[in-house]
Amino acid sequence: MRRARAVVLVVAAAGLLTRMLIAANLPGPADVRIFHGFAKAIVRHGPIRIYEQPLPGLPVYNHPPLAGWLLLGLNELEELGIPFGTLIRSPASIADFFCALLVFEIVRRRRSVGAALACGIGVAVSPVLIATSGYHGNTDAVAITFALAAAHLLVDRKAPLAAGVAAALSISVKFIPVVVLPALFLVALRAGRPALVRFCAGFAALVALAWGPVLMTVPQNLRENVLEYAGGGYRLWGLVRFAELFGLPEPAIAYIEGDGHFLFVLVCMAAGAWLALLRPAQLPAVVAVTTGLLLLLSTASALQYLTWAAAGLFVIGFWEGAVYGCLLGLTAILGYQGRSAVRWSETVLHLGEAGWVLLAVCLAVGIRKILAAPPGPPPENPGGRVPVTAPVPRDPPTPSSTDRPECRAPTPHTACRARQENTP
Repeated sequence: MRRARAVVLVVAAAGLLTRMLIAANLPGPADVRIFHGFAKAIVRHGPIRIYEQPLPGLPVYNHPPLAGWLLLGLNELEELGIPFGTLIRSPASIADFFCALLVFEIVRRRRSVGAALACGIGVAVSPVLIATSGYHGNTDAVAITFALAAAHLLVDRKAPLAAGVAAALSISVKFIPVVVLPALFLVALRAGRPALVRFCAGFAALVALAWGPVLMTVPQNLRENVLEYAGGGYRLWGLVRFAELFGLPEPAIAYIEGDGHFLFVLVCMAAGAWLALLRPAQLPAVVAVTTGLLLLLSTASALQYLTWAAAGLFVIGFWEGAVYGCLLGLTAILGYQGRSAVRWSETVLHLGEAGWVLLAVCLAVGIRKILAAPPGPPPENPGGRVPVTAPVPRDPPTPSSTDRPECRAPTPHTACRARQENTP
């Protein structure tokens, strides 16, 4: 197991280096310029007041509060001479490094060390993650890593306080993992009152620290920009793509893209909560299925969204993660080669359609595996590990004088000692 962990560490480091080389040598999509504009606006207005400011030439600032502080820090690093295009893609690339190690730890507790090794390496070299983290950036990979870490800390490490902090961090850099919160809270509740109190304490403390100042200052702007954000209006992926292909009426498509998207969010939350109630020990896989289901039912489309399911599918199984990573990795690579990553070519559109169907199949397999798992906790000897020192059989010891039958007889201690002294 230690050798396997070391191999995953080395490959993850190589994957991080690859991502950073891409970030340092390629300009990236329009998001790099947009985030640079956000960072400059945050320097002027602060990470709290940014939500109420008009941003000419920039889209709506729809990122949770912690992202603003992150951009403020990246701007300070830019002042030291580091290009912002490299900096903005560093958080996602670093998150993939830790996610590879995290997936290894999750899988080796439930399957063999060989399976964990393959899945950890799969995350490190996944084409879709290299493309979205190393080239695109954004904070999607960071949020998914924190969500998986929260599940791992809660059920595998029995650290509910740290799990609550990780859960709050996940929704504070990108709001996507909000769909996994019901599952996390239900598992914490089932773990007992002390675990629930610690989980809630960690979650509430971080939420108060990150969200509190914004909620007290510009609550309306935060709600409109972040909590009610429905994504862009491009019909490139998933339900809206197929709805348009099959000729659904325009009002129906507009409803799916508008208020209807909240229904799909509720479906994802309900599915995650249901699976967590049935198999709480499989919480990391439940988180993976829930975030993947959000991508499947998403009414918005962007290439970086493909990150939502990429690492989690390796928690479900190696082949699920590998096939998804390769097919959607090709989709992302070809999409980024176009003039705009939000206007896909016909080839990319068809690859996206195939990827959506593949994702649906992988999630169905994931749900089946979760339900087929035993309801109890992971085995105490995770990953089939063999103890470092196994007991060695020894020859039976030679009986001493004190082991003789007459000394074991119910006679007074002094008489027994006297017989021992008179024995030649």
